Amino acid sequence: MTEESRDLRLKRLHMRSWRRGIKEMDLVLGRFADDQLDTLSDADVDVYDALLSENDQDMLRWITGQDAVPGHYADLFSRISRHAHGRGTAK
Repeated sequence: MTEESRDLRLKRLHMRSWRRGIKEMDLVLGRFADDQLDTLSDADVDVYDALLSENDQDMLRWITGQDAVPGHYADLFSRISRHAHGRGTAK
């Protein structure tokens, strides 16, 4: 199997960001992907890819501060949260 190119991977992650299980996370992750995905380092892209496998209800609780973000996602999710709150996407 051939390795996925960065461009194809970013396109796949962008699509997955906009097609979540709940609309709130579509808006948070989709807008982040629109504005920031191509600026992430390869290491952060790996973390973002793993993050997209998480449950949307869990991520919604993280973005609203109801639950703590797991340590391995903390830095990237902080960036996502700042982006969402800056755009008025999250309350």
